[in-house]
Amino acid sequence: MEHQVQKTKITLIKGDITRQSVDAIVNAANSALQMGGGVAGAIRRAGGPSIQEECDRIGGTPVGTAAITGGGRLPAKHVIHAVGPRMGEGDEDRKLEGATRSSLELADRHKLASIAFPAISTGIFGYPMDRCARKMLSATINYLKSSEHSLKEVVFCLFDTAALDEFEKALTELTSG
Repeated sequence: MEHQVQKTKITLIKGDITRQSVDAIVNAANSALQMGGGVAGAIRRAGGPSIQEECDRIGGTPVGTAAITGGGRLPAKHVIHAVGPRMGEGDEDRKLEGATRSSLELADRHKLASIAFPAISTGIFGYPMDRCARKMLSATINYLKSSEHSLKEVVFCLFDTAALDEFEKALTELTSG
């Protein structure tokens, strides 16, 4: 599914984020930037040790923000490490929106044309998929409408059909009427 927001295309796909040929992929990171399991583990395995080494030099970033590293052996040149909230910590929606917006701002600051997001915080952090879809897509649409930026395409690369269905439903709701 695709939707145009001014000059930028939002694309929803089911796939493996580590195989996306975009300028940057987004890692669903923890605040210590330690790449253990889930999306982070897959990125570490596919991209090699240089990504974690760069994260170690950065040292960490707060919940609701993001940091950028090189992409190692990935097709993407960069990895943006977005730190989403854990359910139950409080103010989760604002933090997820912040992590999404920070990722887009970093991509723009580095003059990137394309970025691919996973469903941040929906794995071990326990954020509900339907709520994630609405918050991430809303933050993305608002960012694309409100500022001049370098982004030509924003991809949401979802791991399974259930996640893709939730993002398609949310995008339809947010863009109809």
